[in-house]
Amino acid sequence: MAWLILFIAGLLEVVWAIGLKYTQGFTKLLPSVITIFAIIGSLALLSYSLKTIPIGNAYAIWTGIGAVGVAIVGIFWFNESSDIKRILCIALIIIGILGLKLLDVNENAAN
Repeated sequence: MAWLILFIAGLLEVVWAIGLKYTQGFTKLLPSVITIFAIIGSLALLSYSLKTIPIGNAYAIWTGIGAVGVAIVGIFWFNESSDIKRILCIALIIIGILGLKLLDVNENAAN
């Protein structure tokens, strides 16, 4: 369950990171409110997941989900570059996230 909570926390990180673009320095009310709630929710869920997931893994995965999510939204929503080098770098982040998840599963199985 903690992994699902962490994944949702990562998705909320994407929401607030993209939301920052729309707040215009927190001068736009609705985007600002959405962004602030997404920040609070993301941090609360990250904190909850730390009850069972090691902090190094949880934080790296949380930021990785955010980075990959924002990069993908940037490509599709904001017409940012989707050249092969950028896609490969995003893929490396995904491989790192999966590796940390698999390492945590293996470590828990050994205990």
